[in-house]
Amino acid sequence: MGKKSTTALMIFLFGVASAAANTLDVCASCHINATCDDKLDDSGKVCNCKYGFVGNGRSFCQDKDECQIGATKICGQHTKCHNTYGSYYCTCVAGYMASNNMPVFIPNDGTHCRDIDECNVVGICGEGGQCWNLDGSFDCSCQLGYQVRNGTEHFHPHKDKAFCQVVDCGLPTSQEDTILLSATGTTFGSVATFECGEGFRWRNGRNTSLCGADGLWRGLNMSCEEITCGPPQTLPHTNLLWNGSVSPGSVALYECMEGYYQENGDNISTCLTSGEWANVSLNCKAKCGPIPILAHSEVVLRNISVVIHRCANGYHSWRGSNVSTCSSSGVWRIATLKCIETKPPIHHLFVSNEKCLKWRAEKYDEDTETYKVSYIGSRDYERAFFEKRKRFLSSKADWPEVCLSLLPATNYSISITALSVGFMATITINTSLTGPAVPDVHYREYETPVPTLKLHRSPSTLDPISFYQVFVLPIEGVMVFDCSSPVDGEKSGSSQGHIAAEMRSRDVGTEFNFTVGDGHYYGGFFNAPLEKGRNYYIILRAVSQWKKDSKSSCVPWAKVTGTSYIVKIFSLCAAASVGVIALAVLLGYTYIWFFKKK
Repeated sequence: MGKKSTTALMIFLFGVASAAANTLDVCASCHINATCDDKLDDSGKVCNCKYGFVGNGRSFCQDKDECQIGATKICGQHTKCHNTYGSYYCTCVAGYMASNNMPVFIPNDGTHCRDIDECNVVGICGEGGQCWNLDGSFDCSCQLGYQVRNGTEHFHPHKDKAFCQVVDCGLPTSQEDTILLSATGTTFGSVATFECGEGFRWRNGRNTSLCGADGLWRGLNMSCEEITCGPPQTLPHTNLLWNGSVSPGSVALYECMEGYYQENGDNISTCLTSGEWANVSLNCKAKCGPIPILAHSEVVLRNISVVIHRCANGYHSWRGSNVSTCSSSGVWRIATLKCIETKPPIHHLFVSNEKCLKWRAEKYDEDTETYKVSYIGSRDYERAFFEKRKRFLSSKADWPEVCLSLLPATNYSISITALSVGFMATITINTSLTGPAVPDVHYREYETPVPTLKLHRSPSTLDPISFYQVFVLPIEGVMVFDCSSPVDGEKSGSSQGHIAAEMRSRDVGTEFNFTVGDGHYYGGFFNAPLEKGRNYYIILRAVSQWKKDSKSSCVPWAKVTGTSYIVKIFSLCAAASVGVIALAVLLGYTYIWFFKKK
């Protein structure tokens, strides 16, 4: 490189170094309250005072007093402006608060000062005062029944020291012939109640006085009149002894006339303050002589005027009243009771065919007797079961009969009452167990070793079925299956078949699916897989049990084929009750016989 070129390079480098030095010098010279920023034309750096300060950015940056333009202009209405070093803040004057609910704010977010509703402060005007909100303040006035003290209406309680005081009417005054009974107080709204004095009673008018807002009692205008009772009442068969006075406290005395006696009650009457004579309970009865005697009866209770009869042993009341009374004329009103010889109206009670109730009826005069039959049913094996019913029967027959809807396998207590005499007889019966209905199944033939079978069960809560059993029977020649007895073998390899499952009826829904040969246990029995290449019949047995009695019914549920030749159904009965099922496979056909066991 030549000398000229070297000189030019040095000049260039010096220029770059000088420019860098100038850049560093500008930022280093910025005031502490200034920032060093790029110039807009990218020609270098420049010092600028920070927000809230004014100056050249290098030698000085002094605080800017934003409040000098006025609090209203910078902070808004009802404000005070407070300058700070490099900034400012605003506050609200008394009676106003910031809309952001803060003590200080800067209005750059729209915050402003709004009026404070001092009337939201409970009790700000004191007892009896009501508040009126003003722009930036408030004043008070007194409610009805209160008066201002230490001031006039529309006062400021803090400035004027005024307050509201309740109006006081003083003690209430009474009228002529009246006395004060009670008063709720002496202040506004108090009520005083008056009554008439002794020997007087309230005739008309209002007996209360009210303390008004003007401090005066008003409203009392009752009128009282003197109390008199007039002549005392007269009573039958009595004489009156009276001194003639009709004022309260006067006394009248009664006594029975000759030929009568005082049976019970009080014989004195007093003139009451209500102006009426007190009721007299004196009861005078005539003397009637010896008591009456009725046929086949005896006396239960007697006094001078009443005799109560009842039928003697061996007789019962048929019709009529059992009370004899001594009339006011001195003559006995004799009881009309009729006593007849006692015969049980219901006897020889029995139940026929476990449903019809019959008995021997004893009646009189060919009358129609009405009977009430009540019966209650319960079951030892079904604690939740309870049946209560009743029937009514009207009959003239000597041997009435009523047939009831009694359920099987149920304990019944039956009572029958002859309503005319209230006689009741009772009998108990335990109905026998009936055979369960033949299960409702859909018979099908399957070639799969694990067929799924379906059972449709009645939703009736009176279903007597206790449990279901599933039998798997290999098809080998002629087979006989006894529905009333369990099979001898329980293993899958037995020629007599095995029980694959036992299921309680309460665990079986109205629709139930069962897969044969799934390898699970059901009620303690193993549902063994079916052997490949063998044919089987699947039998479903329903069993009802009660105490020591048991009844069952069976139905073929499915046929499972596992051989290469086709097996056809030649004859199939839909169901079998308690009996024997005979099965046979002859010449490629399957035969099923159902025998009714005797």
